Amino acid sequence: MRQFGPFRNSILKTLDPDVLARLKHQPHHLKVNSIMERQGDEIKHLYFLEDGIGSMTTPFQDGSEAEVGLFGYESVIGVSALIGTKRSLNRTYMQSDGHGYTCAIEHAQAEFKRGESFHDLVLRYTQAQLMQTAQTAGCNAKHSVSQRLARWLLLCRDRLGSGTLPLTHEFLGHMLCIRRTSVHAAADKFRKQGLIDYTRGKIVVLNQVELEAHACECYRVVRNHLSNYTEVEQGAI
Repeated sequence: MRQFGPFRNSILKTLDPDVLARLKHQPHHLKVNSIMERQGDEIKHLYFLEDGIGSMTTPFQDGSEAEVGLFGYESVIGVSALIGTKRSLNRTYMQSDGHGYTCAIEHAQAEFKRGESFHDLVLRYTQAQLMQTAQTAGCNAKHSVSQRLARWLLLCRDRLGSGTLPLTHEFLGHMLCIRRTSVHAAADKFRKQGLIDYTRGKIVVLNQVELEAHACECYRVVRNHLSNYTEVEQGAI
């Protein structure tokens, strides 16, 4: 088998070579707006992101969507198919260009059923993602627009490994379920404080430390869970 790597993806870099051989992963380029899962479609592949950021959204009857998950190099997309779900319940797509690896779902299911390292990592990752979803729900109910915006920008920056984010105010409002005018007001405040700058289609984080000071506790909680899930025993975080 052709050897790939070294990996950045949190799961792939943890697996032994024999496990990787059984997964038969293949490199895959992901363009911005690429769809990895559509609601109601059969899940046929796992996606292990190496770089770039992706979003999972849930749709509403009025045609709007809200983000319920954010993905980066710590992520594997499609794991619900390993625990009994045949069809996607959400839409998952790329917010930016990126690349990663794909794995046919039948290879992943066979490896998962062995009950070894891949099985354990998938369960830990699923736990970390559930925590992120729960924390985000609480954040949206409890914290201010400015705090939520700072949290989201920092999480995107962590995943991209760059302070330059290909995001618009309209897109941010869409993801955070906030009016565009409210997003603009919060972003303008951060720009005047020298924390960020922005032009059409791009936001640049200028002062990460100070932006963290403006973010709510949810940023650190989510970051720590997603950064450490491969290194701890289940339930130990």
